[in-house]
Amino acid sequence: MNCVKEIPPTGLYAITPAGWPEAALIEAVTQALKGGAVMVQYRDKPRPHEPLARQLLNHCRRMNVPLIINDDVELARRIDADGVHLGRDDVDPESARNRLGEKAIIGVSCYNDLERAARLAAKPVDYLAFGSVFASPTKAEAVTCPGDVLTEAGRFGKPVVAIGGVNIENAPRAIAAGADLLAVISDLFEADDIRARAHQYQQLFQRTLKP
Repeated sequence: MNCVKEIPPTGLYAITPAGWPEAALIEAVTQALKGGAVMVQYRDKPRPHEPLARQLLNHCRRMNVPLIINDDVELARRIDADGVHLGRDDVDPESARNRLGEKAIIGVSCYNDLERAARLAAKPVDYLAFGSVFASPTKAEAVTCPGDVLTEAGRFGKPVVAIGGVNIENAPRAIAAGADLLAVISDLFEADDIRARAHQYQQLFQRTLKP
């Protein structure tokens, strides 16, 4: 696998919204990249669309930003994406690593479970995602993940991703609690100016001090 770069240490992790027309989504992701998003995840349920994934990868490669595929290890392998994000019901990280190679970025969902995070941190994974850190407009049924979980997760030595209900107003709290990357869907892609909103998120990391 031809990974663009290592996982960024901090920044905005743009997660694509579902159900958008292809042209609109590509333009929106392009604007997020121009605004400074450091990583993009293509997420579409129940199954991602391979031609769209390839187009998104091309745009991300032009900006030297990793494209992560949600859930689908085989799609990530076919298109030579930069990595995959795995949930509770997906393949285990070892299998994903074997399929994608040593250079792939592998992220995992830990929800609000530090024991799960401890187990996964010992596996070949590159980041740990926790959420929902705030009430999520896209996953109303998601478990709640308090800020102290983000803080505690720092001991595992992996980048911590905060996801779920993150917006420009509450994002500083997630960063201060220990989030290295902010995974954002609605507040980014529903903004009137996606590029400007992405830039706002990037600025937060410059002025928000973590403990």
